[in-house]
Amino acid sequence: MTIVITQPDFFDGEVERIVQLLHRGDVDLIHIRKPSATKEAVEALIKQIPQSLYDRLVLHDFHSLAVDYHLHGIHLNSRNPQPLEGWTGSVSISCHTLDELKQCQKASFNYMSLSPIFDSISKVGYKSAFTEEELRKAHHEGIINERVLALGGVTFDNIDKVLKMGFGGGMILGDAWR
Repeated sequence: MTIVITQPDFFDGEVERIVQLLHRGDVDLIHIRKPSATKEAVEALIKQIPQSLYDRLVLHDFHSLAVDYHLHGIHLNSRNPQPLEGWTGSVSISCHTLDELKQCQKASFNYMSLSPIFDSISKVGYKSAFTEEELRKAHHEGIINERVLALGGVTFDNIDKVLKMGFGGGMILGDAWR
């Protein structure tokens, strides 16, 4: 699975790029992550995307919009730590340590991200937190599996590498918007 996360700020041509990424065929989902945006601004972005692609969108904030527009899923974070009551779509979460990932594995998340796997492209100075040996061991122990996606420095060019490491796919931020 390949997921692209939006840049935190809106930019000209963003809707066109989202549509292009989803139509290109090598991106399964787009995570709309706009931490400082208003609900109205996020809703305006969603409304500009063709309705036929709504089932491939995941929201990090304003989860009620996922209900209103019948989107694919919601992503939990410190601003939104619990899914909406009655939500039946996909639920994902981010993990930053192997211990945290072990705890998340016990819950019923559809998928989880683990980061940073490689040095970040979009966050200067954000270095990989894991050695290849630690990741191999975690995969061997079943901590990293098909429900875990690599995040941090993941690019379209190295997505095959994360699959070989045992991840179910990758989440791409910086490389998607260059």
